[in-house]
Amino acid sequence: MLGQAAGGKDAVTLLASLDEKGRRADVLVMDLEVAPVGGIDAIRRIRALYDGVEVIALASFAEEERVNAALEAGASGLLPRDAHAEEVATAVRAAHRGELHLHPAIAKRFMAALREAPAGGPVAGLTARELEVLRLVGVGKPNKEIAAELAISERTARTHVSRIIRKLELSSRTQAALWAVRKGLVDTERDLP
Repeated sequence: MLGQAAGGKDAVTLLASLDEKGRRADVLVMDLEVAPVGGIDAIRRIRALYDGVEVIALASFAEEERVNAALEAGASGLLPRDAHAEEVATAVRAAHRGELHLHPAIAKRFMAALREAPAGGPVAGLTARELEVLRLVGVGKPNKEIAAELAISERTARTHVSRIIRKLELSSRTQAALWAVRKGLVDTERDLP
């Protein structure tokens, strides 16, 4: 652990302090019920200022709007507040690899909502290769696996992901994965566990 903060504002301050010392954090675990800056706003600020820092959000799953807002803000994972240490460690490792980690209860509810929503329109502006990469991001593949599957270098995979995020005007890989699922690029019955 590099540090601990009392709230969202303190987390942003701590990240700035660590960054000045050349000790940038890779993953942050944050309760969405922090004050004075709420967890959602803190995630947005962190993702805007430190695009390489992944955020695992701790939330009550009864707060569906907050859960969705956390993902939209750029959270790389969602866990219940009472998650066991092993669950937190698994989520942190997944986020560090650039993967989305959702607690099974959240994933199940999220997938049910996606099945009910109509698929989006065309994805103009993305190349065929970018669409392939985006589909793989949507199923949770890290850059290394995308590279292996498409026979490209990991750096090229990372470049494609960055371009996709920029073209779609998103702020994180997590948002790109959610976008891919919402737009029907991922077959939720076949591609997702």
